[in-house]
Order: sequence, then structure tokens, then C-alpha cells
Amino acid sequence: MKYRLIVLYLLLAIPYSVPTAHAETAKPAENLTQLVDTALANNPELKSSAARWEMFRNRVSQVGSFEDPMLMLKIQNGVVTSPLSFTSDSMTQKVIGISQQIPYSGKRKLREEVAANEAETYRWSLEERKLELTRMVKETYYQIFFTDKSLVILDRNIKIIDDFIVLAETKYSVGQGAQQDIYKALLERSRMLDMRITLEQQRKSLEVSMNSLLYRPLATKIGPVADFKLTPMTLTAEQLRDIAEENRPLLKGIRAQILKGRAGHRLAQKEFYPDFNVSFEYMQRQSAMGNDGDDMYSLGVTFNLPVRKERRQAMLAESSSEVTMAGEELNGVRNTINSGIGDLLAQLERRRKLVDLYGTGIIPQAEQSLESAVIGYRVNKVDFLTLLDNRVILFNYEREYYDSMADYQMKLAQLEALTGKELQ
Repeated sequence: MKYRLIVLYLLLAIPYSVPTAHAETAKPAENLTQLVDTALANNPELKSSAARWEMFRNRVSQVGSFEDPMLMLKIQNGVVTSPLSFTSDSMTQKVIGISQQIPYSGKRKLREEVAANEAETYRWSLEERKLELTRMVKETYYQIFFTDKSLVILDRNIKIIDDFIVLAETKYSVGQGAQQDIYKALLERSRMLDMRITLEQQRKSLEVSMNSLLYRPLATKIGPVADFKLTPMTLTAEQLRDIAEENRPLLKGIRAQILKGRAGHRLAQKEFYPDFNVSFEYMQRQSAMGNDGDDMYSLGVTFNLPVRKERRQAMLAESSSEVTMAGEELNGVRNTINSGIGDLLAQLERRRKLVDLYGTGIIPQAEQSLESAVIGYRVNKVDFLTLLDNRVILFNYEREYYDSMADYQMKLAQLEALTGKELQ
């Protein structure tokens, strides 16, 4: 029976005795700032948003320009029986004229203001998208950190289990241990190998997500994440709200929409006044029928009659509704930001305290407990199940420690996206 157990152990251990892929790849640690810069430079969604902003920005000069002048060439009062004769009748004239449409005073400037503020909304939409992309890169980065740390902890615990198996086999061979202890250890090892497969799959999925954000080949390998220390958040909720009010692109975009609506309202009021068309014509005549054929000219002004009140009243109502809508949207976003800041600060504080607790108290105590359990098992004062339980407890606490560190950084990235400014 002892030899059968040794064979079973070897069969389980041999397939996993080779170094793992992430251990073989000695890639340098990834630089978070470089990853973010790469994403901001390459991401096609950002390029599309930037092109959209440029498109609307180029409309500003268009709407503020005068319409092209109209040049007119014609023959006036021609004689039908002699259509190309200019001496058959003294009133036959060759006419050249020019006309220009002139909007009512202030309309062009207001149209520029409306277009400029509309372009600003797209500009801040681009900046908001940059914030979101930065947050997503940072979150993925720290998820990779936690996954890598979990794999390291798992490998270390598999080696510990291997030592437990050897210890259980030794005790069983001299009649001091139970055969069931060996099976428990082998089962625990298999369970950890199963967890390892899942973590390796998660690591690959995170690499795909990161490469997608950076818009580079999905098979590109992502290096490890360097260790870091947590920086306590010293800013108060009120200070963070002020930072958000000043820096958050979403708020700036809504404020630009409000300005656009107000300018549109003033433009709608101007629509109650007419636009003008100024024209000048020069008429050249030739001597005919005893007439000297003096040249003539014509100068005129035409304008529309703004009598369609319903249409103009609807324009005023539309612009007023736009201002109201944007104002309420601004209040809603501010409320979301304020509640988000309070929630994230609470979560940051919780994670920071957990990191301190695990690092300085719980994990050292769990290590001492495991060491004591190993000693006790050697001298038959502790059963094997207690030994395994102590190892599982230490394993879970170590994972919780790194999970809290990673989650702290991810919550900080969310807070930076919420306030619109890097806080570290």
C-alpha cells in the first residue's frame, strides 16, 4: 500500500513539475504610465472621438461666414424679333449685377457661439473617454497584479502540500499516521492544481483585455506588475468635490451644452428680425432710335418678413428646453459624483485598514499558527486535518492581503476618473 501511494503521488506531481509559463518568461515589470500613454495614443475610439471634435470645430468658421455673393449677368428688355441686337430698342440693356445676403445684426456671432459650444461638448466628450480608458487600463493592470500574486502564493502552497505529503507518508510508514491523511493531502494538492488552471486562464484573459485597450496584437505578452506601497488618501470629500467641479470633463461638457442652449435662445430671439439682401446692377445701353443710350444702374435692398410667429416661438421653446435639460443633467451628474466620492472614500479606507491588519497582524499570526501545527503534527499532538486547515487559513489571508492592495488601487483609479484628475 505504501508503494501504491508513492506511485499515485508521483503521477500527480510529475505533470506539474515543469516550470510554468509565467515563471519561464522573465519579462521586465510593466510600467503603468507607459501602458496608459500607449492606450491614449493608439486606441481607435479615441482617434474617432478626436476626429469628431475636429469636424465640429471646423464648423464654427463656416456658420459665422457670409454667404457667397451672387453675380448676375443678363440681357434686359431684349427684342424678340432681334434677340441679339442691342440697337433695335433704346431700352435693351446688357446688365451685370451683384448681391449679398446680410443676416440681421448679431446673428452671425451667435451662430458661431452655438457652433463653438457644440464643438466644446465633443471636446470634453473626448477627454471623458480618455479618463474612462485610463481607468480601464489601471484596473486591468492591478487585476493582473492580484492574479500573479495568487499564482505565486499557490505555487508556494503546492510545495507546502508536497512537504505535508512526504511528512504524512513518513509517519504512515512507521505506523504513526493514517493512510487517510495522505489521501487528504493528495486531494488538496489536486484542488490547488485545479485553482491554478483557473488562475492561468484568468491571466490570459486579462492579457487579451489589456492588449485590446492598447490596440496591439492580442497575443502580446504582459510582464509582471512591480510591488507597490499604498499611499493613504489625505483629501477630504469636500476637496474631492471641488476637484471634480473644476476638472471633470463630463461637467465641462454639460456646461458647454448649457452655453450652447443659451446662445441658441438669443439666436432664436434674433429670428424675429429680418435678414437683408443688398443688390447693385449696372445696365449698359447703346444708342438706338434717336436715343443716346445712357447707361443706368439699380441699387436695392430686400428683406424677409418674419411673420411666421409659430415657427419662431417653437425655436425659443426648443432652446429653453435644451437649457433646462442640460441644467438638470448637470445636477444629476453632480449628485452621482458626490455619492460616488463618499462611497469610494469609504471603500479605500476599508481596504487600507485591511492591508495594515493582514500585513502586521493576521498573516504573521497565521504563519506562526501553521508552524506550530507542523511541529505538533510531528509529535502526534495535532491531527492532519488541523494541519491542513491552518495552511488553508494562511493561504486565504495571503490572497486577501493582495486582493485588498489591488482593490485599493482600482478604487483609487475609479476615484480619479470620477474627479477628472490624477490624485497620486
